[in-house]
Amino acid sequence: MDKIKDRIEYGSTVIEYDMEFVNRKSLGIWVHPDGSISVKVPTSATLEQVRQKIHKKAGWIIQQKHFFESFDIQMKERRYISGESHLYLGRQYMLRVIESDRNAVHYQNNILEIECRHKRDAGIILQTWYRQRASTKFLEYAAPIIERFSIYNVKPQNIHIRNMEKRWGYCTINCDIYLNPGLIRAPRGCIEYVITHEMCHLVHRNHTKEFYALLTKEMPHWEKWKNKLERIMCAF
Repeated sequence: MDKIKDRIEYGSTVIEYDMEFVNRKSLGIWVHPDGSISVKVPTSATLEQVRQKIHKKAGWIIQQKHFFESFDIQMKERRYISGESHLYLGRQYMLRVIESDRNAVHYQNNILEIECRHKRDAGIILQTWYRQRASTKFLEYAAPIIERFSIYNVKPQNIHIRNMEKRWGYCTINCDIYLNPGLIRAPRGCIEYVITHEMCHLVHRNHTKEFYALLTKEMPHWEKWKNKLERIMCAF
């Protein structure tokens, strides 16, 4: 089903959102870094029920929008030229692009160097390298977390890397976990938070009190890493 645009008034504030009816039990609200709001709605819900829920969560929605706005977030168009700033595992590097007879990426000190036969391909080369590093590092970081969750008799079938526009990760009913390769730019703690979050979904499918209790048990400071992930990644 196509997305439906709707809006409510909350005091003097108008909250606009995209609404999509899907096969799920509970209503989910997402505030994105660009300020847009998307709502996943159970097919059995009425428009009035959705509006009531949005109104109930309006304070939180406005707070999230202000959080992103406080960092003056702008979606930067990357040119992949020397002098740009790029992240790897939470550390900021200055890009250096040099012509070479091979395509390769190296990092040392505060320099992230791209060797390329054609400078116009620097972006593709870097994104390919990010994905390769993500495949290695995510499995490394996930291993002890998966082992820890064995006490709950759960284990992911597979961990996949998938480009996603608005998600850092998700898990399927078949217990497959998908992680966004863009996470490789974030600190290890942020990556571990996303993995732990998805592992909790193998135990509790929805964002219930039990889900958050388990998340807090397994990662007591998860909110710190969640906020850091949003703050750092939205600024780059």
